[in-house]
Amino acid sequence: MVKFSKELEAQLIPEWKEAFVNYRQLKKHIKKIKLARLSTQSQPPNETFGRSIFDSIRFITNKLHSSHNSMQDIIQVRRKTTEESEEVYETELAQLFSEEDEVQVFFAKLDGELNKVNQFYKKQESEFVERGEMLKKQLNILLDLKQVLSDRRRKNPSQKPSNTGIFPSNYSESVGESKEGDSEVSDMDEVISTLERNGLSFVNSGVRVKTKKGKAQMGVRIDMPGTTPTMVWEDLVNSPMKSGYGGELIKKRKIQCAEKMIRSAFVELYKGLGLLKTYSSLNMVAFTKILKKFDKVSCQKASTNYLKEVKRSYFISSDKVVRLMDEVESTFTKEFANNDRKKAMKFLRPQQPKASHMVTFLVGLSTGCSVSLCCVYVILAHLCGVFSPGTEPAYMDAVYPVFSLFALLSLHLFMYGCNLYMWKSTRINHNFIFEFSPSTALKHRDAFLMCTTLMTTVFGAMVMHLLLRAADFSPGQVDAMPGILFLFFVGLLICPFDIFYRPTRFCFIRVIRNIACSPFYKVLLVDFFMADQLTSQIPLLKHLETTGCHIFSRVFKTHHPEACHSGRLYVEITYLISFLPYWWRALQCARRWFDDSDVNHLANMGKYVSAMVAVGARVTYSRQDNHLWFAIVLISSGVATVYQLYWDFFKDWGFFNPNSKNPWLRDDLILKNKNIYYMSIALNVVLRVAWVESIMHLKVGPVQTRLLDFLLASLEVIRRGHWNFYRLENEHLNNVGHYRAVKAVPLPFREIDSDN
Repeated sequence: MVKFSKELEAQLIPEWKEAFVNYRQLKKHIKKIKLARLSTQSQPPNETFGRSIFDSIRFITNKLHSSHNSMQDIIQVRRKTTEESEEVYETELAQLFSEEDEVQVFFAKLDGELNKVNQFYKKQESEFVERGEMLKKQLNILLDLKQVLSDRRRKNPSQKPSNTGIFPSNYSESVGESKEGDSEVSDMDEVISTLERNGLSFVNSGVRVKTKKGKAQMGVRIDMPGTTPTMVWEDLVNSPMKSGYGGELIKKRKIQCAEKMIRSAFVELYKGLGLLKTYSSLNMVAFTKILKKFDKVSCQKASTNYLKEVKRSYFISSDKVVRLMDEVESTFTKEFANNDRKKAMKFLRPQQPKASHMVTFLVGLSTGCSVSLCCVYVILAHLCGVFSPGTEPAYMDAVYPVFSLFALLSLHLFMYGCNLYMWKSTRINHNFIFEFSPSTALKHRDAFLMCTTLMTTVFGAMVMHLLLRAADFSPGQVDAMPGILFLFFVGLLICPFDIFYRPTRFCFIRVIRNIACSPFYKVLLVDFFMADQLTSQIPLLKHLETTGCHIFSRVFKTHHPEACHSGRLYVEITYLISFLPYWWRALQCARRWFDDSDVNHLANMGKYVSAMVAVGARVTYSRQDNHLWFAIVLISSGVATVYQLYWDFFKDWGFFNPNSKNPWLRDDLILKNKNIYYMSIALNVVLRVAWVESIMHLKVGPVQTRLLDFLLASLEVIRRGHWNFYRLENEHLNNVGHYRAVKAVPLPFREIDSDN
């Protein structure tokens, strides 16, 4: 049977861990009471009569033959109101208990836990109730806007699709005194009156009617209304002159976007209410369990009165959460699911997919196949003399980059699978941090399956390639196999059919798009996290460019394949690829600084700029081997490495806190063994300086040089996977510190006043 302490640890909300009952600490106090009782029982009765709490209780009960009700007089739980109008609980024990008694300490700690739970529950409940009221207003405005839009369509059935807005573009034109113009102005009055009923005022803040030479015109103008808070369309606040005079102010697309935002907000509200309900029930069970343990140790029933007060406390007696959940269910079913409760529950309570044993079986099968094929390839490569000094350069130029690309990608997937496993084991809520849907998010077994399947396919293609070469097939035809394999996986990545983890593939494509257009998209955590992964995959990007170059040269006959490895264009592309990941990441930092006005983002951007300088110097030194460039590389790379290490340890991992109770670390650690953190620091330092090998110019053959470069690229991927765990651990602890367990969905309307 699983102990309740472990069960509680497994079921509690990780971000609210500090707000739960500290069950383990209360158990320690129970153990102290038990030890004190055993020590007093081992002494002579004359010495322990006045010392033992429990013997005193028995003495009183035996003398007075008291019942269970009289036992309750020994423990009195009183509810008091503080100066801040907060209710707190204080337990008073019978006078025969001394101040130093372990029972007194236990109930004082228990009172503190009960007060903590009540205060946290009340605070979270008030926030959710306030959020619910705001969503009601938002929904009412949305429904009125949709109603006005549908009414206007019925009145103007011949309206063109381009004028689907509530305020059509022909408002800017002269309408004179015609009936059509009067009808449009009447529609405008209807819109204004409808929006004002819910507090969305456009009279002084959004739209006005102005007359010039007897002709009614519509214009868009943002003037803050008086001092009364007003609900204003978010799109207008951000871009007040976006539509210009007479442009479509509220289009159907905008209403659909607003509806999607409000629907997501309802889902997150319902999720938060469910978490708060779970919080209440788990804490109630914890109080019940710990009080039963106290009764068992003390051989008394003195906790009955306390348990009654716990059941009457706010976090148990309040029914606001349950009523609000019912209200959210009914509203969501009516407005967003067409009164289909089953459909609504799929949004509000998404079912977690069960772990399939088939995935585990396929992982094992693919692993065995990939290892076997790898051994076969090594034997065939040795027999064919692929890695001998006299091997054909065409193999290393055309075939090696493709296979190396997939090997690095598979290694990164394997490290990500290890990250997912560790995050799950340590209860780091990575899906919430990345804003992934739990129903479609990748799990560690899925990542391992993708990795092993990819490697099985690649090793199979490598073996087939060598066999065809040995069978004296045309080299041009045989060397096309890696390109075909590459195009196959690209086609699988963009495949629109729901096969092979389509949500994950499309999410990856969307994130890559956001990275490539960094200044123009709001930067989310998953965006800059993926951009950091790309900075560790510069060799993969180089192999990608080489592979694409060879495919184009063979298919379109645009250039000779040798141009993919030499020439001015090759050098320029090498510089571009080496700079590009750091450039994207620097632009993300600039955008975050623009959005948040936090100077730390500019400092972080400086780190990537220094890395660009260091990488550019190393690329130049690889072609101009002289003492000047050696000194430039040494200085620039050294500065960039120190900068990166500082940011890794201080900012990304949160280590080296001078006031931390854990030397050289931080106060909160998820892993119990501190030595792991110190070893990780040393490992990160060693892997960060692996660039030293690139400037040593070891005297080895071209094949060995390729293999050495692949080894260094693999070490960087391993370092990034190792870095990922601590980066997300620090992010998770920040969420825990701020009790962030539910995503804050932006709403389409917000309150502003004249001072904003």
